[in-house]
Amino acid sequence: MLEQALAGAAQLLVWPAIGFLFLGILIGIVFGVIPGLSGLNGMAILLPFTFTMETVPALCFLLGMYAVTSTADTLSSVLLGIPGTAASQATVLDGHPMAKRGEAERAFGAAFTVSAVGGVIGAIAVIVSIPMLQPIIMAFSSPEFFMLGVVGLTMVGSLSGGSITKGIAAAVLGTLIACVGYGQQVAIPRYWFDVLYLIDGLPLMPVVLGLFAIPELLDLMKGNGGIASVSAAPGQGSGLMKGVRDAVRNWWLTLRCSILGVYIGMLPGLGAGIADWIAYGHAVQSTRKDPQFGNGDIRGVIAPEAANNAVKGGGLVPTIAFGIPGSPPMALLLGGFLIQGVAPGPSMLSTNLSLTFSLIWTLVIANVVAAGLLFVLSKYVARLIFIPALLLVPAVTVFTLMGAWMSTFQLGDWIALFAAGALGIAMKRAAWPRPPLILGFIIAPILENALHISRQSYGIAWLGRPIVLILLAVAVLTIVMSVRKTLQQKARAKAGPQPEDRQITPAEQAGSARFGVVFAVVAAAGFAFALWEARGWPAALAAFPVAMAVPGLICAVLAGTTDWRRRFSDHRSDPFPLGVLVEFSLWLGGIVLLTVAFGQMFALPVFTLAFLLLKARAKPVLACVYAGGVTLLLWGIFDQVIHVAWYPSWWL
Repeated sequence: MLEQALAGAAQLLVWPAIGFLFLGILIGIVFGVIPGLSGLNGMAILLPFTFTMETVPALCFLLGMYAVTSTADTLSSVLLGIPGTAASQATVLDGHPMAKRGEAERAFGAAFTVSAVGGVIGAIAVIVSIPMLQPIIMAFSSPEFFMLGVVGLTMVGSLSGGSITKGIAAAVLGTLIACVGYGQQVAIPRYWFDVLYLIDGLPLMPVVLGLFAIPELLDLMKGNGGIASVSAAPGQGSGLMKGVRDAVRNWWLTLRCSILGVYIGMLPGLGAGIADWIAYGHAVQSTRKDPQFGNGDIRGVIAPEAANNAVKGGGLVPTIAFGIPGSPPMALLLGGFLIQGVAPGPSMLSTNLSLTFSLIWTLVIANVVAAGLLFVLSKYVARLIFIPALLLVPAVTVFTLMGAWMSTFQLGDWIALFAAGALGIAMKRAAWPRPPLILGFIIAPILENALHISRQSYGIAWLGRPIVLILLAVAVLTIVMSVRKTLQQKARAKAGPQPEDRQITPAEQAGSARFGVVFAVVAAAGFAFALWEARGWPAALAAFPVAMAVPGLICAVLAGTTDWRRRFSDHRSDPFPLGVLVEFSLWLGGIVLLTVAFGQMFALPVFTLAFLLLKARAKPVLACVYAGGVTLLLWGIFDQVIHVAWYPSWWL
């Protein structure tokens, strides 16, 4: 074993393999930082370049790029509140509030430290887990996958925000939005309203960017301050090294979440987008000392960042050992194996064991190097939080629009982005958590496919399988513990405010109560419509939407009832003033009109220049340089590297 490990290191550390590895790391950092450019997109773009490469350089190039995206995406998640990739959605919940307090450096220090640790643990897990976990992995079939998904939805829904019913209803709403378009089992479109764009379903990135980026852009539009609510950078106590000390102090949480990420990565089809939520939920459940989750708790950064990096190593296990991709990017890596003539399976643990170790060393080196680079650069990047917010609006808008555009290269991507943005604004105003919706949207295809196979193969008997019963017990226990915690907080609130109760205060909940009633009524109507539409569908097509809509309807009614009781204590001001909403809508409408007329290469730089001069009151020289940088970005990265299909404007 040691001899093969050294042979694998020798294959990686020679030229050109090591050069391609570092090139992959740099590209991966870019794909992680820019919202919409995920590791999956990176794999798809880089895969054709490996046809003429040798085996070790090609596979290490791909894996090195993919391994670091979950580290680099922390920058946009913390600074802008926009997930750089699906793996950093949970990081937003506490990372961005820390940035608003001026503690972005501290969040970066902790995140990059645990990212390196999680990545190394994931690599080690590849070595020690394959022979031990094969029976467990093979014991998971469709019923277990379905119930595992239910556990994830329940955990995130129960632990996001201050209302269990709102969290679960939001998660269920996400699964129903994912049902738009052709069904998983029957080629009949659902909920598509005769709109051709919807017939294949809604793409992920417009939904994610709309829910998270659009509300944050509105926050930036409201004033001339920076992202942080303080006027100057805090002292050394809030810097990078404090984040490192936080990571060391919470070493046991880091280790637990890393191991959790490894095991989730080993289960095919789940991936980092789910692991970070489960790790975040675990951190919330297991924390007893002064929890501040959702308001800038460093443990809310440590847990998901450790897990989403460890997932990469865990996902490699079924890919190389069984030929079963652990995630969509791993499926593309499997394509790289086939291009190189390498057959995954038992041979990767025998005759090709040195190649397996080369991949393991790639994970170790990539995670450590990326964390080190970002650790050095983040001190300077973190200063962005003190730049006037209006100066950031054009750049964030461009990345948001282009991230959504790369889904299908249709104007419908932007319409979906704006619709998801309106939903995100409404949910934020109504105090409905948005993260459970995204998780439901991501996991819905897995759940529906697993439910269909379970029903077809086992009938009702699948509910009695041992692992299913264990997972069901975990889901029920999660709800019970959340209800118990809520009741305890209400009891303590009667005796006076308690520091450990600071997740969402009663005043904050009351401030959104009246709009919460309206939103709950609309959501309940949506769930009822989903049930009504499904009444004439075949059983295979209707089973999943019905199974989701029924609990969603119940939870929406309960949430609305709770807000109705608190409606008269609503004293909070609207987080999104009407004037800001109208102004922002006009800017976006102008971008769309210019795009239709002249294309994005003209519309986005012109928007940048006009916004900086008219709204941000920037100096003309700065505005021109800024607009020139946007033009160079669009041409250099999106046109020349990614080869984006631009909108066919009328003048072309």
